[in-house]
Amino acid sequence: MRRQLMWMLVLRGGAALLFGVIALVWPAVTVVALALLFGAYALLDGVALLVSAVRRKGDQAHRLAHAAAGVLGIAAGVFTIAWPGVTALGLVVLAGAWSVITGVAELWAAVRFRRELHHEWALFAAGGASVLAGLLLWARPEVGAITIAQIIGVYALLSGGLLLTAARHLHGTTPAARLTHHARHA
Repeated sequence: MRRQLMWMLVLRGGAALLFGVIALVWPAVTVVALALLFGAYALLDGVALLVSAVRRKGDQAHRLAHAAAGVLGIAAGVFTIAWPGVTALGLVVLAGAWSVITGVAELWAAVRFRRELHHEWALFAAGGASVLAGLLLWARPEVGAITIAQIIGVYALLSGGLLLTAARHLHGTTPAARLTHHARHA
């Protein structure tokens, strides 16, 4: 179960880093291209969460939270890809809603599984960053596409780094990793 969680965090973190770099390298990208990039990212993240919910055994509430966040991510991605001509304001509202919902789910998971994760601060920080990014997007919807790309790009880099940190710490808590650590320091 830990291994599946670790790989899901790696997949989500890697996708977030890739999206963040693209959004920052080409900030003058049109709203249509930005909408397609966001749609692809939300779709990939939603699929990863939904797969995690289906594969995960045990805690029904956690599976339901992953499934709900996954379905919302897939819906946001499909909607955005189907109508890429959405206005900057519509993209801000959609990206902000997705970011806040995803962040709240990550905060809930960090609190709920704090004893199992051991380094829940990274997931908690990723959730907080996600909520903050969503609120910033809602606070200033009149900003241009370049600023939107920069906010989303910075959020994605921060979130991706934190998710990869959580995966690394989770990997370090496996029995094999503890044995290797103890063998090196003996």
